[in-house]
Amino acid sequence: MDKTYQPDQIETRWYERWEADNRFAPSGEGEPFSIMIPPPNVTGSLHMGHAFQDTIMDTLVRWKRMRGNNTLWQVGTDHAGIATQMLVERKVAAEEGKSRHDLGRDAFTAKIWEWKEESGGHITRQLRRMGASVDWSRERFTMDDGFYQAVQEVFVRLFDEGLIYRGKRLVNWDPTLHTAISDLEVENREQQGQFWHFRYPLADGVTTADGKEYLVVATTRPETLLGDTGVAVNPEDPRYASLIGKFIELPLVGRRIPVIADEHADMEKGSGCVKITPAHDFNDYEVGKRHDHALINVFSQDATILERAEAFDLQGRALPHVDVTLPAAYAGLDRYVARERIVADMDAAGLLERVETVTNTLPYGDRSGDVIEPLLTDQWFVAVEKLAKPAIEAVENGDIEFVPKNYENMYFAWMRDLQDWCISRQLWWGHRIPAWYDADGNVFVARTEQEARDKYGIAADVTLTQDDDVLDTWFSSGLWTFGTLGWPEKTSELETFHPTSVLVTGFDIIFFWVARMIMLTGHFTGEVPFRTVYVHGLVRDAQGQKMSKSKGNVLDPIDLIDGIELEALVAKRTGNMMQPQKARAIEKATRSEFPEGIEAHGTDALRYTFLSLATTGRDIKFDMGRLDGYRNFCNKLWNASRYVLMNAEDQDVGLGGESVELSLADRWVISRLQQTETQVTRALEEYRFDHASQALYDFVWNEYCDWYLELSKPVLWDENASTEAKRGTRRTLVRVLEVILRLAHPMMPFVSEEIWQRVAPLAGTWSREGDSLMTQPWPEADASRIDEQSIRDIEWLKGVIVAVRNIRAEMNIAPGKPLDALLTKGAAGDRERLDANRLFLSKLAKLESVTWLDDPDQAPLSATQLVGDMEVLVPMADLIDKEAELARLAKEIDKQDKLIAGIEKKLGNESFTAKAPEAVVEKERGKLKDYLAARQHLVEQRNKIAELGS
Repeated sequence: MDKTYQPDQIETRWYERWEADNRFAPSGEGEPFSIMIPPPNVTGSLHMGHAFQDTIMDTLVRWKRMRGNNTLWQVGTDHAGIATQMLVERKVAAEEGKSRHDLGRDAFTAKIWEWKEESGGHITRQLRRMGASVDWSRERFTMDDGFYQAVQEVFVRLFDEGLIYRGKRLVNWDPTLHTAISDLEVENREQQGQFWHFRYPLADGVTTADGKEYLVVATTRPETLLGDTGVAVNPEDPRYASLIGKFIELPLVGRRIPVIADEHADMEKGSGCVKITPAHDFNDYEVGKRHDHALINVFSQDATILERAEAFDLQGRALPHVDVTLPAAYAGLDRYVARERIVADMDAAGLLERVETVTNTLPYGDRSGDVIEPLLTDQWFVAVEKLAKPAIEAVENGDIEFVPKNYENMYFAWMRDLQDWCISRQLWWGHRIPAWYDADGNVFVARTEQEARDKYGIAADVTLTQDDDVLDTWFSSGLWTFGTLGWPEKTSELETFHPTSVLVTGFDIIFFWVARMIMLTGHFTGEVPFRTVYVHGLVRDAQGQKMSKSKGNVLDPIDLIDGIELEALVAKRTGNMMQPQKARAIEKATRSEFPEGIEAHGTDALRYTFLSLATTGRDIKFDMGRLDGYRNFCNKLWNASRYVLMNAEDQDVGLGGESVELSLADRWVISRLQQTETQVTRALEEYRFDHASQALYDFVWNEYCDWYLELSKPVLWDENASTEAKRGTRRTLVRVLEVILRLAHPMMPFVSEEIWQRVAPLAGTWSREGDSLMTQPWPEADASRIDEQSIRDIEWLKGVIVAVRNIRAEMNIAPGKPLDALLTKGAAGDRERLDANRLFLSKLAKLESVTWLDDPDQAPLSATQLVGDMEVLVPMADLIDKEAELARLAKEIDKQDKLIAGIEKKLGNESFTAKAPEAVVEKERGKLKDYLAARQHLVEQRNKIAELGS
């Protein structure tokens, strides 16, 4: 093995070999275990959330593969309708100076397919870099032919069952992209805004209880008053009880609108009166439904003011009797220009009561960056009530289990308050809706135009036009578990691997994806899509903030794996920043956080970091310190393996069945290995990846490396040790390491495979050339191999060694200086343990002698540590320069006194404690506590040394 661990030299090599050897395909044997990868966007790059999620899935898959399951990890990508269309539109504009409309639909979609073939595999290459052992031979795409067939089949069947319909409804509308978008694609941003308080004149000479001829309403969107259909007051509000059923003269428009009673109006907020605009606000839409109001739309799809409004009933039918006249002065104006004009006109008319500055939240399209408008448009919807009932029951009766279980409550809350699902998008890239129209607007749903003619008896001379809309990507991805396995055909893969075993996902898409998969899969297959939903948290930065490009705190997992120089990192974070001041702030923060750039850590270290942070369901703060620590862990394992190989290769390790003699240390490490196997297995079964990684880390670092390797040296290097003892220790070294590598493999696949190839032949577990650790059996603990006495004896031995080391540290004695030690008091068996382990103690504690002292009163002046009831004594005479050490300690105590005085002064300042954030004050109190403890420790050391020779 190379002297140093260099992950870049082994990771790509091993992945290519695994893939070439077809290691990721199902074995065809054993109980099926399957996971569907949440399909990443084809336009995307691997981000920290992907890397975290893929690490969890790969750990499960590799573990199950080693346990003998017939394992499938199904891979694929999502066509990402909006993102892909925008990307290719920008590409065409930059390269050809054309828009998609210049090209036409067919030519433009051909450009997208061309881009997909050339550049759409970036994220799958990155998945390989993360070590994802997905079955690449079965890679799917949500727009491939087979999946397209599944999507069409589902749409047509749902339509024929009356569960899909077309209607005019209020949706999130992106005025830039000209499409409806889902709630998940809306980014709510808090900002400073205005709250305009307007006077709405009462009609017919009516006045309020206090004699006013108007009501005051407030709005953050004055332009929507053109579509008002009423003013709501709370039915319990005595101020307006006499006005319910009376009318308002809608300012600037002149339309008469009623005063209505509705609990939506909050008596404690503002005047208690609320303008109702059902066609432009989701809450107002619900009020309008309760009072059977017309829906008056005043916006075009560009969010400009229409020349004449559009009026519809709640079923989306036109209302010709409703006055849709709008002031000509606003026609064609952008919504924000219209806002300024309307405010100015209200002010001029004496109807502007006041303007209030408020902090409010605005919805932005996450792709376009434009403010989203609730807009009435014709869309396709899924009626979800019938689908939701069995989906709720599937979780209630335990067919599907959420881990952690508390996420079931979130699922139920969403599922029991469902609105019909808008599934159409006004895009060109996606699954085009299989619906055709004749000249009169009649709709015919079928898989093809010819099928529509046959199904509905439409003559060949009748022109049919296909719907221009495409389906929401969440609709197609809702079929992911069964569509990828060949449905609607009855394939062997569908029979074997469905329902799938586990879904690994973030909590933020439980409704958008998980719930819809449960609904659609149950309806079309009669099965649940998965047995378990493992819900993980979001990966945040070290301060707990969401990672985002605008904050400049994004970490690229590939940069953490391969490293990146500072200047490249700065350029990456600030490259597309439009605001120079913000870019400079991000650059400064980046240079401060990563003054040397980011060092290469390798995939295994990153994966282990993720697993160590994977506490169930909670968001994780990504800690670069942990990443450094787990790179050190990989180094530790590498160096320990080099030690084992140097002492075992070309040596007698008992492969021929020769007799061996196991030392106390051998029996102990074998015992602890059995316990560790049990811990790691149980943790993985319970989806506690943090516990699994910690249990293995503790055993490898703290027990195998720090203790057992050291305990092996007195045997291996002792000329008087028997051949059987040396053979026993070599065999234990090798076989325990080989099991460690099997335990580590699901979590750290690359370094474990590289080392295993050298260790396995020595351990006797390598059956043939070309074997891989991937296909080795998962370690199963053997309780009969647990020697409880050896565990107790080694703990005693470790206690004595640590006690001597602590005395060295406290007394500032050089680590290599031989010491004399005395043991006294203690339990009956302590003396026997000393006699049995004198060699280990002498070597590992660097002792000249170690003696049992029968009479504690005869002990010379010594530094003391306790191990249970037993005292470990190190006589201090002649070991240190008493005066020099007292002088050093006096300086250290003085230093602590100054630090303590500084903190006490700060905490005694009432101005500081009153004005500083509580967290800052608590931090200072914590420092004071630490300084006082350090000073106390120094004083105790000084007092001990002062007694020497006195």
